Amino acid sequence: MRKPSFTTVMLIAGLVFLYLPMIILVIYSFNSSRLVTVWAGFSARWYVELFRDQQILSAVWTSLRIAFFSASMAVCLGTLAAFVMVRFARFRGKTALSSMVTAPLVMPEVITGLSLLLLFVHMAQLIGWPADRGMVTIWIAHTTFCSAYVAVVVASRLREVDLSIEEAAMDLGARPVRTFFQITLPVIAPALAAGWLLAFTLSLDDLVIASFVSGPGATTLPMVVFSSVRLGVSPKINALATLIILAVSLATFLAWYLMRRSEARRRQAMLQDMTAGR
Repeated sequence: MRKPSFTTVMLIAGLVFLYLPMIILVIYSFNSSRLVTVWAGFSARWYVELFRDQQILSAVWTSLRIAFFSASMAVCLGTLAAFVMVRFARFRGKTALSSMVTAPLVMPEVITGLSLLLLFVHMAQLIGWPADRGMVTIWIAHTTFCSAYVAVVVASRLREVDLSIEEAAMDLGARPVRTFFQITLPVIAPALAAGWLLAFTLSLDDLVIASFVSGPGATTLPMVVFSSVRLGVSPKINALATLIILAVSLATFLAWYLMRRSEARRRQAMLQDMTAGR
């Protein structure tokens, strides 16, 4: 019997290290005991309790809305920043601009959150806005640091785009705006989707920055989970985490299925073209 190679062993060990805690969490989400570490039998009571908890459901809805709007705005700003960094000729201050755009990537979240808090406080004193910190301030804060991630992802894709295709389109009479929407945008669409998903995940997962810039009227899901952990982990958190894992797994499977289907159609079209050419 052939022994598994070192690479195979390390791969299996890495997968076990990553996914075994999730499997244990899913199992214990069906625990009937109030203690998360003591198994007392199979039960789905905590899922029922979860959907009765208005605080958690409200926090989930708030986090999803903030993450959606933050990711959408971050894609717009990050794409503009990527175009400036990649397509514009060198100008005075370009290096400083690129450094400032990517600074949130290496900036500690505590510093980012504190600086934004001071900004909002001084703006409220000077111009009276924002009067209260809430969803809008969290949205602005999340857009600020998510735009840096989107800019890096889109810029890496823009550097690989063949400029001769865009130049050929403009030589044939297409205006720059039309060239962007019909040539450039479809090429960088995977990067935009990846940047949006990355920004959505970062916003949904953020705790530190949201804790600084949030107010009494806006509590995100990580803040609720962190507060419950400090007071003692409730089995409802296990149920909530299981539902999030299920949603992510379904979304990943759907994306894989659509990509596989698209690739199969592309290969079939190429085969038909080759057959017709003969």
